[in-house]
Amino acid sequence: MLIVERWILARLRNRTFFSLAQLNAAIAELLEDLNNRPMRHIGKSRRELFEELEKAALKPLPDTPFEYAEWKTAKVHPDYHVEVDKTFYSVPHSFIGRTVDVRLTRRVVEIFHEHRRVASHMRRSQRSGHVTVAAHMPKTHQHYANTTPASLVERAGRIGVNTATLVERLMRERRHPQQGYRAAMGILSLSPRYGRERLEAACARALTINALTYSSVNAILKSGLDGADPMAEPAKPAPAHKNIRGSAYYQ
Repeated sequence: MLIVERWILARLRNRTFFSLAQLNAAIAELLEDLNNRPMRHIGKSRRELFEELEKAALKPLPDTPFEYAEWKTAKVHPDYHVEVDKTFYSVPHSFIGRTVDVRLTRRVVEIFHEHRRVASHMRRSQRSGHVTVAAHMPKTHQHYANTTPASLVERAGRIGVNTATLVERLMRERRHPQQGYRAAMGILSLSPRYGRERLEAACARALTINALTYSSVNAILKSGLDGADPMAEPAKPAPAHKNIRGSAYYQ
């Protein structure tokens, strides 16, 4: 950099250019002069050294231009998907429970295990939902120990009708029912912590407000809203403010 500053930038510092093309042309001229100038302690120019030592070792440019990518690690969930940027991408089900490397570009999501690519997807522009390859789906979901949508609904039915309805809808509204297994099992796992009655009430509220997710049911239980009737809750009055005139103003 110091050599370039001395032999190119310093020589241009007092010149005025009226376009980027003029500036680039002047830099190219001085760069050619610098590369052809013999170096004092070597006796050869940079151009001559390049021709003798480096030119023969050069390789052709890649067929595709460089594309910026980010690398992340992720664990394959029991539903054979990994979460990347709030979206779920499938991998072959044999990798359930394993840690994989994810290469994330503007267009593609590539998933590697032990330096071998095991899955590739077009990246979704929206941060939600599942991207699933049918070939990644197992014929029998051995990881769930014979778990099926029907068995999950049956387990939910032991808690109550609302819980069973929510679990059934949660899986039915997925493109593949297996994509709802993790959320359904998460909802069922709330029963030992909060009790069947509270979970049933929370599911009833979630169905009423159409919040059919594990996080919604969990939030209802944490905040104690399972004991409130969402249809009977009074509307909150507007806060007092000098710019709010009230109904009497329009008489």
